[in-house]
Amino acid sequence: MTSPLPESAIDRDQRVGLQRIRDFLKVRTSYDVLPLSFRLIIFDTSLLVKKSLTILTQNGIVSAPLWDSKKSTFGGLLTTSDYINLIQYYWQNPDAVNRIDQFKLNSLRDIERAIGVSPLETASIHPLKPLYEACRRMLETRARRIPLVDIDDETGRPMVVSVVTQYRILKFVAVNVHETQYLRKPLRHLKLGTYKDLVTANMETSVFELIHKLVNYNISSVPILNSDGVVTNVFEAVDVITLIKEANYDDLNLNVGEALQKRPEEFPGIYTCSIDDRLDTIFDTIRKSRVHRFVVIDEDSRLVGVLTLSDILEYILLEGEGDDS
Repeated sequence: MTSPLPESAIDRDQRVGLQRIRDFLKVRTSYDVLPLSFRLIIFDTSLLVKKSLTILTQNGIVSAPLWDSKKSTFGGLLTTSDYINLIQYYWQNPDAVNRIDQFKLNSLRDIERAIGVSPLETASIHPLKPLYEACRRMLETRARRIPLVDIDDETGRPMVVSVVTQYRILKFVAVNVHETQYLRKPLRHLKLGTYKDLVTANMETSVFELIHKLVNYNISSVPILNSDGVVTNVFEAVDVITLIKEANYDDLNLNVGEALQKRPEEFPGIYTCSIDDRLDTIFDTIRKSRVHRFVVIDEDSRLVGVLTLSDILEYILLEGEGDDS
């Protein structure tokens, strides 16, 4: 039998770094991730969809927990995907445009059934459960955020505490786990990110076509390329909210270039990296900046791949896990 090759220093550091992150996530709770002061906006399921859009944009948020006041219980999580489903419904039923403004949040399930898509996100976790469990639940449900739901001691009913996002968890790790500096293997040597069959568009692509791509491929963004394959921008699912915030569905007929001009001034821009960048530097970027994904480019700014926060979370939780058992 051939003896296994000795573990290299960089492989050992990578393994130790991942283990330190997992150990940290197992002893900290979701409560620990929350800032000392925060606000929580919860929508009653009887609220008009149109009003929910206004509240989201006025408060600069893209999701909110739902509360079913008739049943006095948690009703799921409203996200940009639900509004995109509404647009899909409008596209399939153009005669219904006059009724869309009268839709309530509790009618979203009917819309989902009508167009055959996944129902509202309903996954949640108790805030005192280990953060590791919250991360695993997010991966299992493909959710990018998860509500923290406690039980009221007096009434015994569910009580929404907050919502934790992938970004907040990864930033929490970046700030508190020194061993992220051990993750020095470049992306090209890791099974991390998407590099084949990439979905792209250009500035002339219609917004409607782009929305279909977001839905059909179950993705949250599409890189925008010029004729030379150079990345010039990224269209995100949250850009749809900007277009329909005043129930002006005509803006969905714009092309990508026109739609991106309507972004708010505070839009942070896109973040890029190369296939030779390492996770330690990526965690450093997450620690300093509000990042949702990295577009992987070559030296000529041509598209190579896309690295999402979901990819990073899955890697730090699962990479090599089977080898440890």
